[in-house]
Amino acid sequence: MSVFTHESMINHHGYGLFSQLADTLRVWRERYSMRRELSKWSERDLRDIGVSSADVAYEADKPFWRA
Repeated sequence: MSVFTHESMINHHGYGLFSQLADTLRVWRERYSMRRELSKWSERDLRDIGVSSADVAYEADKPFWRA
């Protein structure tokens, strides 16, 4: 076994950064999709879950990066 390929010699920091970036992008996409879907719900559906159309408008107007 070469010392250059030994597990302890591998730089795991790059993968961690890539993984964090991928996770962030996934969360942003989910937020965008969920907000768009919620904005299509009927008044009756919103009432069933206890949310007003004003709440939906506020949430839908947020940029995808804001929680």
